[in-house]
Amino acid sequence: MTVRYDPALLKRLKKINVIFRKSFKKRIKIFAKDPFNAQLNNHSLQREWLGYRSINITNDVRAIYTEKTEGEDTVAFFVAVGTHKELYG
Repeated sequence: MTVRYDPALLKRLKKINVIFRKSFKKRIKIFAKDPFNAQLNNHSLQREWLGYRSINITNDVRAIYTEKTEGEDTVAFFVAVGTHKELYG
C-alpha cells in the first residue's frame, strides 16, 4: 500500500519530539507492509471521523488516515496525528 501525508500533518510531525517521530516512522513502515498488523490496532472510526481509520503509534498517540484509490493502487492518506484526547475530544 502506498502511503501519503497531508501537508498539515507533516508540519505537525516536525514540531513534535524526536522519540515520537521515530515511533511514527516505525509504525508507518509496519503499516506499509501489513496495514492490519496486530501492533497497529487498525480500526474504523465513527462520528466526526466517519470514513476514516486509525492506527496506534504509541499507547496514547494515534494516526488517522483514509483510503483512496489511484488507478489500481490503494493509497493510505494520513491526515492527522495526536493523542487520543486531542483527536477525539
